[in-house]
Order: sequence, then structure tokens, then C-alpha cells
Amino acid sequence: MKGNDRPVRDIIIKNGDDLQNIFNQMSTSGGFESRSLADGLEILSAMINDKQCLKFLSFVAAITSTGLRGIIADMLKNKMFDVVITTCGALDHDIARYFSNYLEGSFTLDDSELLEQNVHRLGNVLVPLESYGPIIEEKMQEFLEEAYKSGKKEMFTADITRMIGENLGDGSFLYWAYKNNIPVIVPGIMDGGVGSQIWLFTQKHKDFKLNVVGDSDLLSSLIFEAKKSGAFMLGGGISKHHTLWWNQYRNGLDYAVYITTAQEFDGSLSGALVREAISWGKVTQNAKQTTIHAEITTILPFIYSALLARINR
Repeated sequence: MKGNDRPVRDIIIKNGDDLQNIFNQMSTSGGFESRSLADGLEILSAMINDKQCLKFLSFVAAITSTGLRGIIADMLKNKMFDVVITTCGALDHDIARYFSNYLEGSFTLDDSELLEQNVHRLGNVLVPLESYGPIIEEKMQEFLEEAYKSGKKEMFTADITRMIGENLGDGSFLYWAYKNNIPVIVPGIMDGGVGSQIWLFTQKHKDFKLNVVGDSDLLSSLIFEAKKSGAFMLGGGISKHHTLWWNQYRNGLDYAVYITTAQEFDGSLSGALVREAISWGKVTQNAKQTTIHAEITTILPFIYSALLARINR
């Protein structure tokens, strides 16, 4: 198959060049993943500027244990997305880091020693026990009790995340989702600290119900009304799949950018390229789409900086 006739150009970087100029050059450099990165910026810019597009942000929990939580929060503060789909751990980390601190660590630390010190290790992030489980338990029971007393006996996961955000503040991504009325949906909410606390709450309040079908009603109301849809998917798993799954009901995403380190040879959802979803009707045949093979915490700050420059311009 013949490509286009555009020649490969050398990247020339001069002292004082801005990030935007580097991204522009990468689009014609013939570089391997750099081309995907440059394409991703173009697609995200077009998606965010498209007023008819329903915009999804999906991400895995682990990145919110890092400084990337600040970028997630800022994207929601700037109303770049209309819907968030994530996993329970993201709620756990948002609560824990709002009321306490995680610490810098290393991948090479002795995990047996960390256990004796009551410290959990998440890659090279250290999570002191007192900064995690006890805080999530205390705050979630407090939040749920307050909601229950106000008359809420049944909640969707979107209600749970809104409730949490209402009780947090600046720095929290759930807070900015709440402030800007952006629903945060967690299809696997029972797989984490917040989910366990919901279960514990129901042991004392038998008439309290978690209604996950309600989230489907919310998503269907958005999807079936959308003239276009797009998604920025940070990592795979259930958050990516739920985003793709719901968009098949409007014949697929019109814009899709996916960042992953997973490989497709094992047939996993996390390794599947965006274009594989075309065969399932989850991404349209003519969609602007790309998969960027990169580690999210390394690459997203550069993408977001360049994206802000384009939007502001």
C-alpha cells in the first residue's frame, strides 16, 4: 500500500523553541511513536473544539496516585470533557490524597520491610497505611451517613462520586467534576476501598441500595442525544471498555485517542489498538483515531501543555 508523497523531515530544535513547534515537526518527522503523539494532539484539539461532540475521559486509577491527578483535575476544571469513566481506586486515591499525603518511593524498595513499616507500595509511590484505608473508611461512612439522613436511600455510582466531590475541594478531580456537573461513572465500583465502604454501610442500613443500572440510564440519555462523540482513554481495562461499549449504541466514537503500554499480541482489551474497535462498531470507520504507545505519567504533561496552548490560541 502506497503512503503519501510527503518527505520525512529532520527535527530542528533551537534554543527557545516552544513545545508546539516540536509537536508540529513530529508530525512530518517519520518518527515511530512520535507520529502517533502528534496525531493524538491534532485529534484531541479537534475533539475539544467540536461543540457538537460529547466528550469522554476514561482513565485507570493508578495515575491518580501520582502528580497526574493535578492534570486530571485541571482538565475537568477547564470543562474539557462531559463524562468521566474510571475505576474505584481513583476515588480511593482522590479521597486519601485530599486528606493526607502519599510519598515518593522507588520500584526497588524491599516490600517485606515496607509491610513491617505499614507502608503500601504502588510502583514508585508509597502509600502509608494511615493515609489510605482508615481515612477512606472514616470519610466514606461520614459522607454516606449524611446523605442517608438527608433522605437518599438509593444512589447510582454517579451519585456516589458527586457526593464525594461535594465534600472535597480544590485539587480533587471529583471536586471539579461536581462543581462543573460532569458525571463520574464507576462501573467496577465494588473493586476498591470506596466500594467496600458502601457494602459496609449497607450492613447497618439495610434499606440503602446501590443502583448500578441507574448509571446505564444516565449514559443512554447522553449517548442517544449526542450528534458526535469522542474519547480520550488513559490506560485500558474496564474504564476503556465501558467507554467503547456505550458508544457502539450511536455507531461508534468519531474521535478516539488511546494511550497504553500494553501490547496487542495477547488479545487483551488493554492491548487492543483503537482501530480494532472499528470492527465492533465502537469506533466509526471514518473516525479521527490513534493509539499512542507510551507511559501515561511521562507523556500526558506534554500533551496537556500543547493542548492548552492550542485551545488558548
